[in-house]
Amino acid sequence: MSRANPLWGAPRIHGELLKLGIDIGETSVGKYMVRHRKPPTQTWLTFLDNHISQFVFFDFFTVPTIRFQVLYVFLVLAHERRRILHFNVTAYPTAEWTAQQLRNAFPWNSAPRYLLQDRDRIFGDNFTRQVQDMGIEQVLSAPRSPWQRAYMERIIGTIRRECLDHVIIFSETALYRQVKSFTEYYHRPRTHLSLSKVSPESRVVQPPELGRIVAIPQVGGLHHRYERRAA
Repeated sequence: MSRANPLWGAPRIHGELLKLGIDIGETSVGKYMVRHRKPPTQTWLTFLDNHISQFVFFDFFTVPTIRFQVLYVFLVLAHERRRILHFNVTAYPTAEWTAQQLRNAFPWNSAPRYLLQDRDRIFGDNFTRQVQDMGIEQVLSAPRSPWQRAYMERIIGTIRRECLDHVIIFSETALYRQVKSFTEYYHRPRTHLSLSKVSPESRVVQPPELGRIVAIPQVGGLHHRYERRAA
C-alpha cells in the first residue's frame, strides 16, 4: 500500500488495514512504510471548537489550466461527517451563478439553518437575498481569518494535495471530471482521521476469511481502494 500510494501516511494505511480485518498498530505501520524522498505534507488546521450539525460551509478556490486560464471551484461542505454536498466549476463566478448553486445544493426546503462564509465580494446582493429567502442565517468570518473556516480550508487543501497538484487541467470540463472523481473517492473508500478512520459513507470491516486483498485504482490511479475478494 505504501508503494502504490505515495501520498498516504501511516494513519491512512492503518485505517485501510483495519477495514481489511488486519489488527496491527499504527506505530508498526509507520515502522515498515517505504520512505519517500518528498517531505510529509503539512498538518491540517485545528478544528473549530464549537460546531452545529446544521452548519454548512461555502467557498471558492482557484485552479489554473495549462493555458493559464483561472477556473473557480465552488464547494458546499456539511459539517456533519464532512460531506461535500455540492460542487461546480466555472470560469466566471458571478453573484447570479453563485445564487443558482445555492438553489441547486438545497432543493425542496432542505436548506440548513446556518451558513458560514468569508467576506468575498463574489457573494453579492443577489446571493445574500437568496440566502435570506431560503431562511438561512449567514455567519461571516472575520477578515483574514481562515482558521474560522477550518473545515472548508481543510477540504480544499485535501483536494489540492491528493488530486489537483498531480494532474494537468486542460479545460473546465476536465476540472469538473477530476473533482467529481475525487469526491466519489473522498466519500466512500477514503478513511478520515476526524471520523475515527472511517469514511463519510461508512465501510464495513472485511475479515480475512473473505479472501485475498485486491487493490482497485481510484482517481486515475492516484489512490487505491482495498477490498477482500474470494480467490
